[in-house]
Amino acid sequence: MCATENMQSIVLSDANLPSLPKDIPHPNYDRTQLQPGIVHIGVGNFHRAHQAWYLHQLMQNGLAHDWAIIGAGVRSYDAAMRERLVAQDCLTTLIEVSAGGPSAEVVGSMIDYLPIEEDCATLIRQMADPAIRIVSLTVTEGGYFIAPTDGGFETGHLDIQHDVAHPEAPRTAFGAIVAALNVRRQTGAGAFTVLSCDNLRGNGTITRQTVVSLARQSNPGLADWISAHCSFPNSMVDCIVPATGPSELDMVRGLGIEDAAPVTHESYRQWVIEDDFCAGRPELEEAGAILTDDVHNYEAMKIRILNAGHQVLANVGELLSVDTIAQCMAHPLISEFFHKVEHEEIVPYVAPVPDMSPADYTELIASRFSNPQIRDTTRRVAFDGSSRHPEFILPILKDALAANGSVKGLALVEALWARMCAGIRDDGSQIQDNDPIWPHLSVAAKASEFNPKKWLEQRQIYGNLADDPVFASTFCHWLELIWSEGSASAVEVYLGHTKTT
Repeated sequence: MCATENMQSIVLSDANLPSLPKDIPHPNYDRTQLQPGIVHIGVGNFHRAHQAWYLHQLMQNGLAHDWAIIGAGVRSYDAAMRERLVAQDCLTTLIEVSAGGPSAEVVGSMIDYLPIEEDCATLIRQMADPAIRIVSLTVTEGGYFIAPTDGGFETGHLDIQHDVAHPEAPRTAFGAIVAALNVRRQTGAGAFTVLSCDNLRGNGTITRQTVVSLARQSNPGLADWISAHCSFPNSMVDCIVPATGPSELDMVRGLGIEDAAPVTHESYRQWVIEDDFCAGRPELEEAGAILTDDVHNYEAMKIRILNAGHQVLANVGELLSVDTIAQCMAHPLISEFFHKVEHEEIVPYVAPVPDMSPADYTELIASRFSNPQIRDTTRRVAFDGSSRHPEFILPILKDALAANGSVKGLALVEALWARMCAGIRDDGSQIQDNDPIWPHLSVAAKASEFNPKKWLEQRQIYGNLADDPVFASTFCHWLELIWSEGSASAVEVYLGHTKTT
């Protein structure tokens, strides 16, 4: 699609849909006749480019008109997104960016966005409505209250303690879910499915653990009822969706639309879901989703090759002042580093899925990462490493160590992350705080310049892995080299371009 020069952009709203540029598809269904069936908590860019898009495709084909989405949030920062979306009737312009130029469509599957309240009262009432049959979530990998020591439920978190003490006025999404299910149990409205759309291994299993464990803290009978009646399907979600900034706002205006919250995305999109829905579901397979009884291998392939691959690139990219993932893939040293770690230390621990080998998927990911039209910043990808490394990198490290495989590259990835958290790039420029526990990470990172083991003493991240002599010695070797010779030099040594000094 070509931008129209001197075009006056049309403010996005229901009333203005007929006035949008003729070549931009928009809802062909009557949005006033849609009925809610889903509450989605965590309305970020990914949800709107992924789950909301699938529902929109069904609605365009005359299906799922009783499965419209009600957006929700539980954090104060969700209020700004709500304000932008409500002002434009919860419509979103999705812009697919590719070598052929951008193309856009307006999706309308979300029909409301609940107010953000400290006690979640409106959210609880909405989820208690019998019309709601699915509650879905994108609350980030670190938002599931997983104990770092054993992977169980983190009962000591202050927000969880609040929700246990005040179950009718919770602070967390999971507290609100438990409160709503308590109402539904009492009123006979029945259970709903809780569907995680976050990048977690066994995300449905983890969601079940969080919801049931939280309920058990204050109401064991409710916990038993939830466990017996609710569904928590595992799922795998896949689409690269950058953050929205000034360039994306300019892009949507160039297409003739004034949208305060547009979303750019790549052309690739996949959703694999365990077919386990206790209160029915939309016909998602009609929009291209894969419904299956075995999500695990799809999930493991994507998380280990794509999500772990992102961490391979992002930390060294930040240290070498490379702004985007596509630029990292165009950087000869970083790209070679990515391919070597992926093929030698990640692919061996990934099982194939139908019609796709791990090696072929790696090349597909490399191609997707290399798309210069997707301005996915290294900063965004590196954000929240304290959740992403334990979820994406460390399980592969453990498998490699158990198999007596090489961990040189993965240990270097961890050392580069440690060096990045010191907050200074190799060129001396500053890296702004980029993790919920950045101050803690920064202290450990700075101490590691003189004693690399200080980084591994973060047991909430590394657990017993810090005691493994192979990993610990390899990690310390790399971190010492990074501090003394620089990040690029350490990568050169790993690639065999130079010898250790």
